[in-house]
Amino acid sequence: MHGSQIKTAPISAIQDGMVFIPGGTFRMGSDVHYAEEAPAHRVKVDAFWIDRTPVTNRDFRKFVNATGYVTFAQIAPDPKDYPGALPHMLKAGSLVFTPPNHPVDTRNWSQWWAFKFGANWKRPYGPRSTISGLDDHPVVHIAYRDAEAYAKWTGKDLPTEAEFEFAARGGLDGAEFAWGDELLPGGKHMANTWQGAFPHENLGLDGYEHTSPVTAFPPNGYGIYDMIGNVWEWTSDWYSPKHEADAPKACCIPENPRGGFEGASYDPGQPNIRIPRKVLKGGSHLCAPNYCRRYRPAARHAEPVDTSTNHVGFRCVVRNVGPRP
Repeated sequence: MHGSQIKTAPISAIQDGMVFIPGGTFRMGSDVHYAEEAPAHRVKVDAFWIDRTPVTNRDFRKFVNATGYVTFAQIAPDPKDYPGALPHMLKAGSLVFTPPNHPVDTRNWSQWWAFKFGANWKRPYGPRSTISGLDDHPVVHIAYRDAEAYAKWTGKDLPTEAEFEFAARGGLDGAEFAWGDELLPGGKHMANTWQGAFPHENLGLDGYEHTSPVTAFPPNGYGIYDMIGNVWEWTSDWYSPKHEADAPKACCIPENPRGGFEGASYDPGQPNIRIPRKVLKGGSHLCAPNYCRRYRPAARHAEPVDTSTNHVGFRCVVRNVGPRP
């Protein structure tokens, strides 16, 4: 079943498992890390509700069972959408992290990502794998349209980049991480990230080599889990290579910004591939100090809307609904 055919869940169920975020003004982005995070700038977001955890395999299974939905990774690509693609590659599947057993050039992501036929949300590492015992882990191999379809079914939306970052900060405006300014306060792992030399050495010092249960690590100051690490999460914003600068007047702080537009979201490095990209937030269990230091609220990443991997998931928000009395 495709997204346009999916019926919305009852509005009465919307606030179950969600956290109310009061909204406010904060400094979004960073001037001291990756170029796409700059410039740091003031924005304002209205109050909203956000899922306490990423959508889990259990949650997504309920959706599929109720609607018959088939994810993007479970459908063979249409040759018209991928001119020049080799016919034997046009099969259903998804990208799976496949670590090498030796150091490699980290500028070449093809050294550790492989497109595996038959990989999807039910088979996260290929056709012989399973999600048995992983009900409380985040669902993965989710393309943007899959996240949109689930959100519609629940009567929710996907967060904007600003909403996600505001919620991820947990009330700590300007802090490096969602829990403060130290990566490992008191030597404690606060999120599911990579320890060791990426991509060949995974020490698993935080207790997990792959995804983890969505409440395995402490919640942030708002009581939300996994806003950092475990899996990247889709936002509704089109990607742009940088943020807008602060407004020249204090009275003009952007309210509820929605970043970018589709035409500007294409990858300039691949002019022949016109697939728009959305913003991912939060980092994942594959973010490492030597490669991807994106386990921070300000961090962001561009993801083509037709791409799914075993480290990308999502959560939902609800707007224009006040707190419980």
